[in-house]
This record gives sequence, C-alpha cells and structure tokens, in this order.
Amino acid sequence: MKNLSLLFKISTMLWIIWGLVHVLAGVMTMRGILIDDITASVAGIADAVDPASLKTDYPKAAGAIIGQHGFNLFWIGIVTFISAFYVWKGNKNAIFLAAITGGLADLGYFLFMDLGGYVKFMPGTVMTIVSSLAIILSFYAYFKTKAVTNSL
Repeated sequence: MKNLSLLFKISTMLWIIWGLVHVLAGVMTMRGILIDDITASVAGIADAVDPASLKTDYPKAAGAIIGQHGFNLFWIGIVTFISAFYVWKGNKNAIFLAAITGGLADLGYFLFMDLGGYVKFMPGTVMTIVSSLAIILSFYAYFKTKAVTNSL
C-alpha cells in the first residue's frame, strides 16, 4: 500500500506541473488577444511553425476563437491543478476529474497539433507525456488499492 501511495504522490506532482503550465499558456494566449496581437497567440500555440508564415490580418472572429482557446487552457489548468491535491490522497473523483479534463485536452492536442507537426517537443509533447503518465500512475494505484480493499 505504501508504494501505491507513492504513485498517487508522483501523479499529484505531474498534475501540478501540467496544470500550472496550462494556466500560464492560457494567460499568455489570452494576453495576445487582449493586446490585439493574434499572431503572437497563434505563434505561441503553433511554436514549430515559422512565425513569419502566421503573420496576417486575422479577422476579429479568429481572435475570439483563439481567445476562447486560451480561456479553455486556463480553466483546464486550474481544474487539474486543484484536482491534483485530492489525487494525493487517492480521491476517486479527483483522479477521474483530472484524467478526463487534462487527458481529453491533451488527446485533442496530440491529434491536431502533435500529429499535424505544428508544435515542438518541448513543452507541448512533453506535457502530453506528463498527463499520460499521471493518468496511468493514478489509475494503476487506484485500481490496485480498490482490489486490495475488496479482498479484505
């Protein structure tokens, strides 16, 4: 049981890092929209693309869409960050909330950004690995703990 507790703690640390990175990414993305620099926001997201190729006169609606994306990054980061502290104690709801929120966000990122070749390995792909590892560790520890508890 002690090793399973360690897995929850490692998962917690991974979710804290993941959450903070996404809160920061959300703030930076929204900041670009608020100062009317849509190109900077798009270039910040698609960091493997030559920024010069992204420079264009974006319509206001595109800025709103990117702004919404930044807001989503922000709240997803907050939810996983808060959930992480409950994952520490093996809370089932927090484990699944973090996995659903952070995991699905990263699934979309992986499918459209990573596979599309629009992002660099660091930090984007690394964060996908971090969330995947957090999910695997917390799920393993949760289901092992549940199996031990049920056998008593």
